[in-house]
Amino acid sequence: MINFDQNATTPVDEEVLTELIRATRDFSGNSSSGHSLGTKAGKYLRECRERVAKILGASDPDEIVFTSGGTESDNAAVRGIAYAMREQHGRNEVITSAIEHRAVLSPCDWLREQGFKSTVLPVDRNGVVDMGAMRNTLGPKTALVSVMMANNEIGTIQPIAEISKLAHAVGARVHSDAVQAAGKLKVDVNELGVDSLSLSAHKFYGPKGVGVLYLRKGTPYQCFMLGGTHEGGKRAGTVPLPQIAALTKALEVSERKRLEHGAELQALRDQLVKEVLAKVPGSHLNGELALCTPNTASIRFDGVYGGHLLRRMDEAGILASAGSACMWEITKPSHVLTALGLNDEEGGGTIRFSLGYGNTAQEVTQVADILAKLVPEMRAQPVQK
Repeated sequence: MINFDQNATTPVDEEVLTELIRATRDFSGNSSSGHSLGTKAGKYLRECRERVAKILGASDPDEIVFTSGGTESDNAAVRGIAYAMREQHGRNEVITSAIEHRAVLSPCDWLREQGFKSTVLPVDRNGVVDMGAMRNTLGPKTALVSVMMANNEIGTIQPIAEISKLAHAVGARVHSDAVQAAGKLKVDVNELGVDSLSLSAHKFYGPKGVGVLYLRKGTPYQCFMLGGTHEGGKRAGTVPLPQIAALTKALEVSERKRLEHGAELQALRDQLVKEVLAKVPGSHLNGELALCTPNTASIRFDGVYGGHLLRRMDEAGILASAGSACMWEITKPSHVLTALGLNDEEGGGTIRFSLGYGNTAQEVTQVADILAKLVPEMRAQPVQK
């Protein structure tokens, strides 16, 4: 199989798998226990926290909170910071963008039900947040601005550092969902200026079920996961040290791959777009490559239903998606594609291609050649949804 669906999940790297097995074997104690096994586990947990903090540019390892993944990290940041800001500073407004993952949009909707004002900012045709609207919306009641660093469907990179400056100027806090950025872009919390940031290990060659919430020291925060004082009181629950060890190794491995092979990955993605657009008449790029993560391309095909095309691609040994893996069962175009201004036909004919460091130029050409055969065949057939 040719895996061009690596924004959905990445294969676990061999170094990471080795570390997961080693940590499972060597650290059997509960890191919260006071005996020798617990102390040994706690010491290694601290080391993992320090290593993650170093890669993210965090000034204090205690700013790293380990979670079950990106969804929990997003929920914790949005709900936890918003509630604390209302309680401590009387601020009750949150701002986000129209192309956020549901892990951010749904908590913002929930906050609206709890009495918050929630504003969803529009984006342009390339998926970049409307900064004019941002400036007009920010004010003395703004508690939190949550804008993703890189979009999961079209790959658009947002001006997070600029957003942070604008938000901080009015006393608001900033969160960024960086789940699709790690391993593809430099993620430095100080350069970005964020108060909180979310990561998920399975997006950068680690295991599923473990993630990171960066929470800058001094950021108002109300823990919403109750039941214990783990993670410095910021997230209750027994700490899964083997998964955390694997996440730590995965972040280091993916950062090394980014520095050593990032340009090659981007060249492969660019080659894919060039070949597909050249070989398949009536194909169009959504967004602008120069504004996107180096591995992602969103391409729409005139006269073709994306769900049907994906099935034919799967039969031909090619993995891709119509958008977020979390929304695969929904037949209408995603909220991201709609936010770009695409109509139902354009959005419905869109395929997301997301490459990884294991893909090759030969695979790119093979995919383009198969699409050059499949798409005309499908256009000649009745549309089947």
